[in-house]
Amino acid sequence: QLQLVESGGGLVQAGGSLRLSCAASGRAFSTYGMGWFRRAPGKEREFVAGISGSGSTTYYSDFVKGQFTISRDNAKKMVYLQMSSLNPEDTAVYYCAANQGPITKDDFEYNYWGQGTQVTVST
Repeated sequence: QLQLVESGGGLVQAGGSLRLSCAASGRAFSTYGMGWFRRAPGKEREFVAGISGSGSTTYYSDFVKGQFTISRDNAKKMVYLQMSSLNPEDTAVYYCAANQGPITKDDFEYNYWGQGTQVTVST
């Protein structure tokens, strides 16, 4: 079982950058595929990026390719989402999630979720 805690959200101006962090506690962290999701006001939760247990494979939604970068540090049990060139459409609560299987964009495949961190991008 994993517990996940996100941090790093906040208010940023359009064009700015933020790095989100997800701290995991529990065993066998490196065996979990990790994903970042987001839920914007009035919208469904959507997949942002995923990374395999080893970190060798990453997967991005089309709308964030080249803008966001996912990474992980298994020794520290951390996952990161580096976000750049942010725009108001990126305003959302961002969630970290863990999947015991391969990385996937399907949220129902993820077993553990953090509480989320708010990202607000102002004009």
